[in-house]
Amino acid sequence: MAMKAGIAAVLSMSFSMLVAQPAPRETVSAHLGGSSIAVEYGRPSLQGRSFNDLLAQLPPDRMWRAGSDQVTTLVSERAFRVGDTVVPAGRYSVYLHLPEGGPNSLVLNKVVGQPLKDVWSAAPAHLADEPFPHFQYESEIGDQEVARVAMRRENVGEPVDLFTISLSPAGNGATLRIAWGDQSWSVGLMPPPREGS
Repeated sequence: MAMKAGIAAVLSMSFSMLVAQPAPRETVSAHLGGSSIAVEYGRPSLQGRSFNDLLAQLPPDRMWRAGSDQVTTLVSERAFRVGDTVVPAGRYSVYLHLPEGGPNSLVLNKVVGQPLKDVWSAAPAHLADEPFPHFQYESEIGDQEVARVAMRRENVGEPVDLFTISLSPAGNGATLRIAWGDQSWSVGLMPPPREGS
């Protein structure tokens, strides 16, 4: 009960900040086997904080919403493969699993958020029906997960203050890269294998 009250207090403060100063949102896209794949997300800024300090605030399931404000989504026109998992065409919410000691994983879920008005009674009208992430991932939507794939850690040159997701061509696939602070990880997205191959 105390944990839920603590989460509610943090969410209320976060939502109030959203109304006062929303984070910029961005959509990145790439072609994957002749079709489009895109990620839309909010871009929080570290503003002098350290990435490790933010990790220490994660809930016990170590799931993070992969952005800020409205839920982060991935939309693909066709099925694609991430790791050994073939993901059907569609729209998915995006989370990151950041366990202590790693490896960090990209997580895709069928449940594309919940209306802000369902978790914040003071939601302003222009945001009330916007989809927001589930803040207790495992207990609320963990059974709707479609993929969880370990990401490769990469070297970062200059630290990145503004949370960044990018999609870049890689052969007939694409590389999804996430960077924030002094951390960066990537994972490959590929067309599904052809039938009979």
